[in-house]
Amino acid sequence: MVSRPGKYPYKRERVFLKEMRLNKTLYLMCVPALLLLIALCYIPFGGVYMAFTEFKPLDGIFGSRFVGLDKFRMFFISKDAMRSVSNTLIINAWGLALGLVFPITLAVALNELRRSVLKRLAQGLMFFPYFLSWVVVGAISWAMFNSDTGMINTLYKSLGWQPVKWMAKGEYWKGFLITFNVWKWSGYSSILYLAAMANFDPNLFEAAEVDGANKWRRIIHLTLPMLKPTAVTLTLLSIGRIFYGDFGMVWGIIGNNPVIGPWVQIIDTYVYTSMRTLGFSYATAVGLMQSVLGLVLVISANAVAKRINDGEGLF
Repeated sequence: MVSRPGKYPYKRERVFLKEMRLNKTLYLMCVPALLLLIALCYIPFGGVYMAFTEFKPLDGIFGSRFVGLDKFRMFFISKDAMRSVSNTLIINAWGLALGLVFPITLAVALNELRRSVLKRLAQGLMFFPYFLSWVVVGAISWAMFNSDTGMINTLYKSLGWQPVKWMAKGEYWKGFLITFNVWKWSGYSSILYLAAMANFDPNLFEAAEVDGANKWRRIIHLTLPMLKPTAVTLTLLSIGRIFYGDFGMVWGIIGNNPVIGPWVQIIDTYVYTSMRTLGFSYATAVGLMQSVLGLVLVISANAVAKRINDGEGLF
């Protein structure tokens, strides 16, 4: 039987109109949120044009002189900019790797706890750092690494060791930032893995136990493989922001320290400190570059993940 041309599009249109008529109240409730989304996320896309101009407030975005890719070229030939890219990638790459290992380890350990009181206490203690702002974490780091009264130097003095001027040793702080970042986010990420484990079929673990598999083997051969889809999704989302440094972390802990700052300067802090001299066009160009590179990385990483992971990916 030959279908009439346009039959199925017409049918889909009728279904769409019927759906809108039946649930018009619900769709009307979505209108304010959609308008807000358009106003805050889509209309500002026009400002991306600023990255290709020599922006002057009096001339406006579209009235400013067009300079093409000059702002991008300035970024790639700047030594300070390239150092900030390197620092951003190093900090985020280590944070990505350790932020995958520690949360899964914590989640598996919590899942194996049978005493509910102990489990809730441990979960609360691990989740607590997530609620601390980076300013508070910066105060904690100051209390630990202060050259005169810091806890670590006080311990060194009590042991008869020579105190270290941590605030003048920039080579240490990249590792410190990575450590603070993993400490702050591991508890939160472990909750996501615990939520995934709550949906596991308990019959599989009971069958494995009956077959003689000990706890370690059940973790290796059941828990970790079933956590793989969640780990892949979270990793792909993190890869998309690998060119975005955590401005709050660096500025909250390091601040405008002229000694340590260059050692841990990331793209975001570089743009912030150089905006006064290089202008809004330069900052817009860097932001656009971060977004495009992040999109390319997500698409590439998703393709690789699907190739080596039996079709499992983000999309």
